[in-house]
Amino acid sequence: MAIEDEDGGGAAGQPGRLILTVYGLYARERGGWLPIAGLVRLLGEVGINVQAVRSAIHRLKRRGLVDAERRADAAGYALSDDAHGLLAEGDVRIFGHTRGAADDGWLLVVFSVPDTERAKRYQLRSMLTRLGFGTVSPGTWIAPRHLETATVETLQRAGLAGFTQVFAGPHVAGGELAELVASWWDLDGLQELYADFLDRFEPVGARWLAGGDGAVDDARAFVDLVDMLTAWRRLPYADPGLPLELLPAGWNGERAHELFATLSARLREPAARHVEALLGPAETLPAAG
Repeated sequence: MAIEDEDGGGAAGQPGRLILTVYGLYARERGGWLPIAGLVRLLGEVGINVQAVRSAIHRLKRRGLVDAERRADAAGYALSDDAHGLLAEGDVRIFGHTRGAADDGWLLVVFSVPDTERAKRYQLRSMLTRLGFGTVSPGTWIAPRHLETATVETLQRAGLAGFTQVFAGPHVAGGELAELVASWWDLDGLQELYADFLDRFEPVGARWLAGGDGAVDDARAFVDLVDMLTAWRRLPYADPGLPLELLPAGWNGERAHELFATLSARLREPAARHVEALLGPAETLPAAG
Protein backbone atom coordinates (compact mmCIF):
# COMPACT_ATOMS: atom_id res chain seq x y z
CA MET A 1 0.00 0.00 0.00
CA ALA A 2 2.73 2.37 -0.95
CA ILE A 3 1.32 4.95 -3.30
CA GLU A 4 3.25 8.14 -2.74
CA ASP A 5 1.61 11.53 -2.99
CA GLU A 6 2.76 15.09 -3.16
CA ASP A 7 2.19 16.01 0.47
CA GLY A 8 5.01 16.12 2.95
CA GLY A 9 5.80 17.07 6.49
CA GLY A 10 4.10 15.87 9.64
CA ALA A 11 0.61 14.47 10.06
CA ALA A 12 -1.12 17.80 9.55
CA GLY A 13 0.89 18.38 6.38
CA GLN A 14 0.30 15.05 4.67
CA PRO A 15 -3.44 14.36 4.43
CA GLY A 16 -2.98 12.60 1.08
CA ARG A 17 -0.67 10.01 2.62
CA LEU A 18 -3.02 9.46 5.55
CA ILE A 19 -6.02 9.09 3.22
CA LEU A 20 -4.20 6.43 1.22
CA THR A 21 -3.30 4.60 4.41
CA VAL A 22 -6.96 4.55 5.46
CA TYR A 23 -8.07 3.38 2.00
CA GLY A 24 -5.40 0.68 1.96
CA LEU A 25 -6.42 -0.61 5.38
CA TYR A 26 -10.21 -0.35 5.20
CA ALA A 27 -11.66 0.48 1.77
CA ARG A 28 -10.76 -2.69 -0.11
CA GLU A 29 -12.88 -4.86 2.19
CA ARG A 30 -15.72 -2.41 1.52
CA GLY A 31 -15.79 -2.62 -2.25
CA GLY A 32 -12.92 -0.16 -2.62
CA TRP A 33 -15.20 2.73 -1.60
CA LEU A 34 -15.56 4.98 1.43
CA PRO A 35 -18.18 7.67 2.07
CA ILE A 36 -16.69 11.13 2.19
CA ALA A 37 -18.49 11.87 5.47
CA GLY A 38 -16.93 8.78 7.06
CA LEU A 39 -13.52 9.62 5.63
CA VAL A 40 -13.70 13.14 7.05
CA ARG A 41 -14.64 11.72 10.45
CA LEU A 42 -11.81 9.16 10.44
CA LEU A 43 -9.19 11.65 9.28
CA GLY A 44 -10.40 14.15 11.86
CA GLU A 45 -9.22 11.71 14.51
CA VAL A 46 -5.66 11.94 13.21
CA GLY A 47 -5.73 15.72 13.13
CA ILE A 48 -6.79 16.48 9.55
CA ASN A 49 -9.54 19.08 9.13
CA VAL A 50 -12.43 18.88 6.68
CA GLN A 51 -10.98 21.28 4.11
CA ALA A 52 -7.63 19.49 4.07
CA VAL A 53 -9.35 16.13 3.51
CA ARG A 54 -11.43 17.48 0.65
CA SER A 55 -8.43 19.19 -0.98
CA ALA A 56 -6.30 16.05 -0.71
CA ILE A 57 -9.01 13.75 -2.06
CA HIS A 58 -9.43 16.05 -5.07
CA ARG A 59 -5.68 15.88 -5.73
CA LEU A 60 -5.84 12.10 -5.59
CA LYS A 61 -8.77 12.21 -8.01
CA ARG A 62 -6.77 14.33 -10.47
CA ARG A 63 -3.97 11.77 -10.29
CA GLY A 64 -6.40 8.98 -11.22
CA LEU A 65 -6.19 7.16 -7.88
CA VAL A 66 -9.79 7.65 -6.76
CA ASP A 67 -13.07 8.31 -8.55
CA ALA A 68 -16.10 10.18 -7.21
CA GLU A 69 -18.97 7.74 -6.82
CA ARG A 70 -22.36 7.78 -5.11
CA ARG A 71 -23.74 4.66 -3.52
CA ALA A 72 -27.28 4.57 -2.13
CA ASP A 73 -27.34 8.40 -2.18
CA ALA A 74 -24.11 8.61 -0.18
CA ALA A 75 -21.29 10.65 -1.71
CA GLY A 76 -17.91 8.99 -1.63
CA TYR A 77 -14.77 8.00 -3.49
CA ALA A 78 -13.74 4.63 -4.88
CA LEU A 79 -10.24 3.40 -5.60
CA SER A 80 -9.38 3.28 -9.30
CA ASP A 81 -8.11 0.09 -10.92
CA ASP A 82 -4.60 1.54 -10.91
CA ALA A 83 -4.82 2.30 -7.21
CA HIS A 84 -6.00 -1.24 -6.44
CA GLY A 85 -3.00 -2.64 -8.29
CA LEU A 86 -0.52 -0.30 -6.65
CA LEU A 87 -1.89 -0.96 -3.17
CA ALA A 88 -1.68 -4.72 -3.70
CA GLU A 89 1.89 -4.33 -4.91
CA GLY A 90 2.69 -2.21 -1.88
CA ASP A 91 1.23 -4.82 0.49
CA VAL A 92 3.87 -7.29 -0.66
CA ARG A 93 6.70 -4.82 -0.18
CA ILE A 94 5.54 -3.46 3.17
CA PHE A 95 4.14 -6.50 4.96
CA GLY A 96 6.27 -9.15 3.26
CA HIS A 97 9.57 -7.29 3.24
CA THR A 98 12.31 -9.60 1.89
CA ARG A 99 15.94 -9.32 2.92
CA GLY A 100 18.38 -10.76 0.42
CA ALA A 101 21.65 -12.58 0.95
CA ALA A 102 24.92 -11.66 -0.73
CA ASP A 103 25.00 -14.89 -2.75
CA ASP A 104 21.46 -14.36 -4.11
CA GLY A 105 22.90 -12.13 -6.82
CA TRP A 106 22.08 -8.65 -8.05
CA LEU A 107 19.83 -6.92 -10.53
CA LEU A 108 21.21 -4.30 -12.91
CA VAL A 109 19.10 -1.86 -14.89
CA VAL A 110 20.97 -0.01 -17.62
CA PHE A 111 19.21 2.74 -19.50
CA SER A 112 19.93 5.22 -22.25
CA VAL A 113 17.36 7.90 -23.01
CA PRO A 114 17.79 10.39 -25.87
CA ASP A 115 17.66 14.11 -25.13
CA THR A 116 14.34 14.31 -26.93
CA GLU A 117 12.88 12.10 -24.16
CA ARG A 118 14.27 13.89 -21.11
CA ALA A 119 11.00 13.47 -19.23
CA LYS A 120 11.38 9.69 -19.58
CA ARG A 121 14.88 9.91 -18.11
CA TYR A 122 13.55 11.70 -15.06
CA GLN A 123 10.68 9.23 -14.80
CA LEU A 124 13.06 6.29 -14.94
CA ARG A 125 15.31 7.69 -12.22
CA SER A 126 12.33 8.48 -10.00
CA MET A 127 10.86 5.03 -10.51
CA LEU A 128 14.12 3.22 -9.76
CA THR A 129 14.62 5.35 -6.67
CA ARG A 130 11.14 4.46 -5.43
CA LEU A 131 11.90 0.77 -6.00
CA GLY A 132 14.99 1.10 -3.83
CA PHE A 133 17.74 0.87 -6.43
CA GLY A 134 21.22 2.15 -5.71
CA THR A 135 23.22 4.15 -8.24
CA VAL A 136 26.36 2.69 -9.80
CA SER A 137 26.58 5.43 -12.44
CA PRO A 138 24.01 7.81 -13.98
CA GLY A 139 22.72 5.15 -16.39
CA THR A 140 23.39 2.01 -14.33
CA TRP A 141 21.32 1.16 -11.26
CA ILE A 142 21.51 -1.86 -8.96
CA ALA A 143 19.25 -3.71 -6.53
CA PRO A 144 19.07 -7.07 -4.75
CA ARG A 145 18.03 -9.89 -7.09
CA HIS A 146 14.69 -10.47 -5.35
CA LEU A 147 13.36 -7.22 -6.88
CA GLU A 148 13.51 -8.69 -10.39
CA THR A 149 9.81 -9.40 -10.90
CA ALA A 150 8.63 -6.12 -9.35
CA THR A 151 11.14 -4.16 -11.44
CA VAL A 152 10.26 -5.75 -14.77
CA GLU A 153 6.53 -5.37 -14.12
CA THR A 154 6.92 -1.73 -13.08
CA LEU A 155 9.01 -0.88 -16.15
CA GLN A 156 6.43 -2.48 -18.41
CA ARG A 157 3.47 -0.83 -16.69
CA ALA A 158 5.14 2.59 -16.96
CA GLY A 159 5.97 2.09 -20.66
CA LEU A 160 9.71 2.41 -19.95
CA ALA A 161 10.91 -1.09 -20.78
CA GLY A 162 12.03 0.00 -24.26
CA PHE A 163 14.63 2.35 -22.75
CA THR A 164 16.22 -0.24 -20.49
CA GLN A 165 18.18 -3.46 -20.34
CA VAL A 166 17.84 -5.62 -17.24
CA PHE A 167 20.55 -8.06 -16.13
CA ALA A 168 20.77 -10.44 -13.16
CA GLY A 169 23.74 -12.32 -11.76
CA PRO A 170 26.43 -12.56 -9.06
CA HIS A 171 29.14 -10.09 -8.17
CA VAL A 172 32.31 -11.68 -9.57
CA ALA A 173 35.12 -9.18 -8.96
CA GLY A 174 35.92 -5.50 -8.57
CA GLY A 175 36.06 -4.59 -4.89
CA GLU A 176 34.61 -5.58 -1.54
CA LEU A 177 30.84 -5.86 -1.73
CA ALA A 178 30.24 -4.15 1.62
CA GLU A 179 32.25 -1.13 0.45
CA LEU A 180 30.44 -1.08 -2.88
CA VAL A 181 27.02 -1.26 -1.23
CA ALA A 182 27.99 1.69 0.98
CA SER A 183 28.85 3.68 -2.17
CA TRP A 184 25.67 2.71 -4.04
CA TRP A 185 23.21 3.45 -1.20
CA ASP A 186 23.08 6.19 1.42
CA LEU A 187 23.32 3.85 4.40
CA ASP A 188 23.81 6.68 6.88
CA GLY A 189 20.61 8.29 5.61
CA LEU A 190 18.75 4.99 5.95
CA GLN A 191 19.98 4.59 9.51
CA GLU A 192 18.67 8.07 10.28
CA LEU A 193 15.25 7.23 8.82
CA TYR A 194 15.05 4.09 10.91
CA ALA A 195 16.26 5.98 14.00
CA ASP A 196 13.51 8.59 13.51
CA PHE A 197 10.91 5.82 13.22
CA LEU A 198 12.20 4.09 16.36
CA ASP A 199 12.34 7.33 18.34
CA ARG A 200 8.75 8.06 17.42
CA PHE A 201 7.15 4.63 17.78
CA GLU A 202 9.12 2.72 20.39
CA PRO A 203 7.23 4.66 23.10
CA VAL A 204 3.98 3.72 21.33
CA GLY A 205 5.09 0.10 21.28
CA ALA A 206 6.00 0.22 24.96
CA ARG A 207 2.47 1.39 25.73
CA TRP A 208 0.69 -1.24 23.63
CA LEU A 209 3.00 -4.20 24.09
CA ALA A 210 3.54 -3.96 27.84
CA GLY A 211 0.82 -6.54 28.51
CA GLY A 212 -1.74 -6.41 31.28
CA ASP A 213 -5.51 -6.55 31.24
CA GLY A 214 -6.27 -2.86 30.98
CA ALA A 215 -9.08 -1.59 28.77
CA VAL A 216 -8.20 -1.33 25.09
CA ASP A 217 -8.79 2.09 23.55
CA ASP A 218 -9.97 1.26 20.04
CA ALA A 219 -9.89 4.87 18.88
CA ARG A 220 -6.31 5.27 20.09
CA ALA A 221 -5.38 2.02 18.30
CA PHE A 222 -6.78 3.41 15.04
CA VAL A 223 -4.84 6.67 15.35
CA ASP A 224 -1.60 4.90 16.27
CA LEU A 225 -1.91 2.33 13.46
CA VAL A 226 -2.66 4.89 10.75
CA ASP A 227 0.09 7.18 12.02
CA MET A 228 2.65 4.37 12.20
CA LEU A 229 1.85 2.84 8.83
CA THR A 230 1.95 6.25 7.14
CA ALA A 231 5.37 6.92 8.65
CA TRP A 232 6.64 3.42 7.82
CA ARG A 233 5.39 3.12 4.25
CA ARG A 234 8.39 4.64 2.51
CA LEU A 235 11.03 2.72 4.50
CA PRO A 236 10.73 -0.68 2.78
CA TYR A 237 11.26 1.19 -0.50
CA ALA A 238 14.24 3.22 0.71
CA ASP A 239 15.75 -0.04 2.03
CA PRO A 240 15.23 -2.67 -0.68
CA GLY A 241 16.21 -5.57 1.58
CA LEU A 242 19.97 -5.30 1.31
CA PRO A 243 21.90 -8.33 2.62
CA LEU A 244 22.43 -7.95 6.36
CA GLU A 245 25.99 -9.23 6.13
CA LEU A 246 26.86 -6.25 3.91
CA LEU A 247 25.40 -3.63 6.24
CA PRO A 248 27.09 -1.88 9.17
CA ALA A 249 27.16 -3.73 12.49
CA GLY A 250 24.12 -3.06 14.65
CA TRP A 251 21.91 -2.18 11.69
CA ASN A 252 18.89 -0.53 13.32
CA GLY A 253 16.62 -1.48 10.44
CA GLU A 254 16.19 -4.94 11.96
CA ARG A 255 14.87 -3.48 15.20
CA ALA A 256 12.57 -1.13 13.28
CA HIS A 257 11.14 -3.99 11.18
CA GLU A 258 10.49 -6.06 14.29
CA LEU A 259 8.71 -3.15 15.97
CA PHE A 260 6.58 -2.47 12.90
CA ALA A 261 5.52 -6.10 12.52
CA THR A 262 4.73 -6.61 16.21
CA LEU A 263 2.93 -3.33 16.76
CA SER A 264 0.87 -3.49 13.55
CA ALA A 265 -0.30 -6.99 14.53
CA ARG A 266 -1.29 -5.69 17.98
CA LEU A 267 -3.20 -2.67 16.68
CA ARG A 268 -5.10 -4.12 13.72
CA GLU A 269 -8.01 -5.69 15.57
CA PRO A 270 -8.92 -2.83 17.90
CA ALA A 271 -8.40 -0.30 15.07
CA ALA A 272 -10.74 -2.28 12.82
CA ARG A 273 -13.35 -2.35 15.59
CA HIS A 274 -13.18 1.43 15.78
CA VAL A 275 -13.66 1.85 12.03
CA GLU A 276 -16.61 -0.54 12.12
CA ALA A 277 -18.14 1.43 14.99
CA LEU A 278 -17.94 4.62 12.90
CA LEU A 279 -18.84 3.26 9.45
CA GLY A 280 -20.78 0.13 10.28
CA PRO A 281 -19.79 -3.41 9.26
CA ALA A 282 -18.31 -3.68 5.78
CA GLU A 283 -21.22 -5.70 4.44
CA THR A 284 -23.70 -2.97 5.43
CA LEU A 285 -22.08 -0.33 3.22
CA PRO A 286 -23.95 0.34 -0.01
CA ALA A 287 -22.70 -1.72 -2.93
CA ALA A 288 -21.67 -0.33 -6.27
CA GLY A 289 -24.60 0.20 -8.56
